[in-house]
Amino acid sequence: MRTELCDRFGIRYPIFVFTPSEKVAAAVTRAGGMGVLGCVRFNHPDDLEAVLCWMDDNTDGRPYGVDVVMPATVPTEGTSVDIGSLIPQAHRDFVTKTLADLGVPPIPDDGTGNEAVLGWLHSVARSHVDVALGEGARHHRIGLIANALGSPPADVIEQAHTAGVPVAALAGTPGHARRHAESGVDIVVAQGYEAGGHTGEIASLVLIPEVVDAVGETPVLAAGGIGSGRQVAAALALGASGVWMGSAFLTAAEYDLGGRADTDGPSVIQQALLTATSSDTVRRRIYSGKPARLLRSRWTDAWDAEGAPEPLPMPLQNVLVSEAHQRMSQSYDPTAVAMPVGQIVGRMNEIRPAADIIAELVAGFDTAARRLDAIRS
Repeated sequence: MRTELCDRFGIRYPIFVFTPSEKVAAAVTRAGGMGVLGCVRFNHPDDLEAVLCWMDDNTDGRPYGVDVVMPATVPTEGTSVDIGSLIPQAHRDFVTKTLADLGVPPIPDDGTGNEAVLGWLHSVARSHVDVALGEGARHHRIGLIANALGSPPADVIEQAHTAGVPVAALAGTPGHARRHAESGVDIVVAQGYEAGGHTGEIASLVLIPEVVDAVGETPVLAAGGIGSGRQVAAALALGASGVWMGSAFLTAAEYDLGGRADTDGPSVIQQALLTATSSDTVRRRIYSGKPARLLRSRWTDAWDAEGAPEPLPMPLQNVLVSEAHQRMSQSYDPTAVAMPVGQIVGRMNEIRPAADIIAELVAGFDTAARRLDAIRS
């Protein structure tokens, strides 16, 4: 399993893994792929700086990536107070009532505060780029900057290129992909309908070859519906130069952002994922304001019920539900969670180290490749 991207990034396998957990990202990088740390949860540059320093010290000298979220700028955007004033009271009341109906307890006041996640704001995402590219206390070993919402602004692409860092952008249509390539994006991530988180309406089997054809020489990473080595082989057969994964690593043993557990076993979020099938996801705007695939739960059912308000646009919706997400993830109830995950959740049936997941992907790919060789001969 070796493509041009392996030589370009100095990695063993063309497996790029998005994760909000620095421990999973570091483990993936050490195992021969490229861990890509999601930065949206970091409100303050100093917090991201500290985590990137930890990544530098725990990736065996190998490169890793960061993923930022750069939505369109909201008028008067800049602080939680400004944003909060744009959220209707009726929406706040609905969230409060829904949490009460679900029996979700408040977060204990430990003095650390429970501020909304501001990484969805354009200005905060720019601060993430500045930190990643070495504007902070230390130069980091960043190998890739990805934007989950498409092409970053031209000056951000130029900033990354000046620092010698390639830029990746997610695309859900061939048209999006073509515009990314024309704007200077170095790698296009073709994310199909099956994917977790923000995703479009075209299935991966259709989207990947269309994007490959649309962008010419620009490398394409395949995303959506990839959870086994056979699926990696299929993605490369469709013309991709590698894969972009996320969901399969939510049940990695290193994942430490899943909230509380009532035993020493899996967290509440992992408990929910382990028992889900491939039919147990929904694609809704309730997570961030843009269509995103989530695990179906009593929380998503409440938003589907008659009388529920329409989701707000990004980033207002995420600011609205940010504390609710924290409360649900820190409860003990796996039936009331808000977790982005793809349709491959039906394959995620055990907790195991990230290195074991990588090893299984490679072994499955090799088996699929041998089978195809046998058919061809």
